[in-house]
Amino acid sequence: MSEVKAYAAKSATSDLVPLEITRRDITAEDVEIEILYCGVCHSDIHTVRNDWKNAKYPSVPGHEIIGRVTGTGDQVTEFKEGDLVGVGCMVDSCQRCSACKENLEQYCENGATFTYNSKDKHLGGHTFGGYSETVVVDKKFVLNIPENLDIKAVAPLLCAGITTWSPLQLWKIKKGDKVGIIGLGGLGHMGVKFANAMGAHVVMITTSPSKKEDAKKLGAHEVLISKDKEQMKEHANSFDFLLNTVPVGHDANPYISLLKRDATMVLVGAIEPLEPIHGGALIGGRKRVAGSVIGGIKETQEMLDFCGKHNIVSDVEMIDIQNINEAYERVVSSDVKYRFVIDMKSLKNSN
Repeated sequence: MSEVKAYAAKSATSDLVPLEITRRDITAEDVEIEILYCGVCHSDIHTVRNDWKNAKYPSVPGHEIIGRVTGTGDQVTEFKEGDLVGVGCMVDSCQRCSACKENLEQYCENGATFTYNSKDKHLGGHTFGGYSETVVVDKKFVLNIPENLDIKAVAPLLCAGITTWSPLQLWKIKKGDKVGIIGLGGLGHMGVKFANAMGAHVVMITTSPSKKEDAKKLGAHEVLISKDKEQMKEHANSFDFLLNTVPVGHDANPYISLLKRDATMVLVGAIEPLEPIHGGALIGGRKRVAGSVIGGIKETQEMLDFCGKHNIVSDVEMIDIQNINEAYERVVSSDVKYRFVIDMKSLKNSN
């Protein structure tokens, strides 16, 4: 075992501060990774502040990890020292249940081991994430990163990217489909990029007219202001698919009115109660509301390969780890375009 530098919150009300944590020794099927970059996800903030009432402390967040392999176990042939790799939201699962056998580890029936805040079956206690110098991960949960991409901007693909990619793939978005992306933030900006690359006619749906120019730059063909009743009426019953990235509880009924008959709106942002949905809005058009969370490892690798082919990365703002608490406040106030990424070299300078 080794002691490494990290940043952690010691309670729901404390700032993140420097802390040394323990990483396990490499086992036969493990990969050791020096962390170069780590994205900042809104889930990090929810966990640190115990918004979901399941936080374990000290909490070391971070599940958008990019780094280089520094060591491998005896049974690892897929990776070698120096390889550019990534680790996303999961570091283990049972590998036996029906979900795992279908490469859907995020739905593991026995509970996936998430990169942070999960039970650590190796060391006891709970898992620590990517706001740290290194991580040791089972080879089955390590991803190959295309070297042609701007690697610091790849980090958010491992959560924001796969969260939006997975439903677009499952609902088979194709050329010519009219796809609405609801909300232009860390998730929404990736939804726009992916849907555009898939050949869809992309409509950014937002409450903020000020986001129109950015949405067009990211690849939206149209922008629909959801507070404008006339615009909403013009687009009624016209969408093949809606990806709803709004991160908080809200009234989804106006968006349901935009769906064609038999079309689906998928929720990926609001892990909390929504305002009541009117049954008639669904029944009247045989419409559907569904949910989706991240993606399996196989699917995540497919997403990364697609990004390598189409040169897709996230729009990011770089920060040093010493500025993480300020960054959290800016995320909460939507003051970032569109994801923060920590340059982990800055951790070497922490006390």
